[in-house]
Amino acid sequence: MALDSPKKPFSKRYGYRSQPKEISVWEDAPENLRHFVMDTAVEMGYGPYPLREAISSVLHVRPDPSNWSEYPNVWGEAEGHVYACEWFKFYDFVEKVYDGISKPWSNDRHNAAADRAKRFQDALNEFFVDEGIGWQMTDGQIVTRGTETFESNVYGAADALERSGRLTARDEIHEALADLSRRPEPDLTGAIHHAMGALECVARDVCGDGKATLGEVIKKYPGTIPKPLDESIAKAWGYASEMARHIREGHRPQRREVELIVGLAATVATYLSR
Repeated sequence: MALDSPKKPFSKRYGYRSQPKEISVWEDAPENLRHFVMDTAVEMGYGPYPLREAISSVLHVRPDPSNWSEYPNVWGEAEGHVYACEWFKFYDFVEKVYDGISKPWSNDRHNAAADRAKRFQDALNEFFVDEGIGWQMTDGQIVTRGTETFESNVYGAADALERSGRLTARDEIHEALADLSRRPEPDLTGAIHHAMGALECVARDVCGDGKATLGEVIKKYPGTIPKPLDESIAKAWGYASEMARHIREGHRPQRREVELIVGLAATVATYLSR
């Protein structure tokens, strides 16, 4: 099979696809995912030696100098490390593999490296969706993935804020996503803080009041956020203050709650920016 013209399987040739699973995996790297990454890398021409080098680099271990034959020795060594490592180290390994695949090789044709990288990333993201894994690869980095609605709202908000010149608010949205993507533990309170910070920043700018809190904007400038949505936003602001600003022992937000707040803040920030 030629590397630059991969044969498509039956389902892709005829446009069949199973229903995506509900996201249920974040802090894990299931065995089938580990197998898929190893298998896909080999299909791309990234074989036992570079795979061993990648996982050894991530785990800070020396490749076994007595293992020199690709199969089964070097492959078995790489596979053993990949299947045994902690879940977050595995995602570091995936990024390392992407980095290796995306670099030009000595026998590459024009744009071969970019094509390899795209196919690897697309295949990985399709697997994440099919298997309900809450991660995705974007430009070679593993970042959090939410529902289709969450993705549309949050990334759409970042684009809308950038187009309107509100770069500080845009950066706050990106920080919220970065907090959700942290490994091995997401910074859930940080995500709330940054998402509501983005909304507050836009609300201040729209009203021309650089000192008002979001709660004060809702009270002082009625109509900025339409009724009765303004009451919901005020309550969300109160929730965010309790969970992300005035933290109490034993009160830790759940990820789904945080995604709701981040998505809501992004949606309203987009509305205000327009």
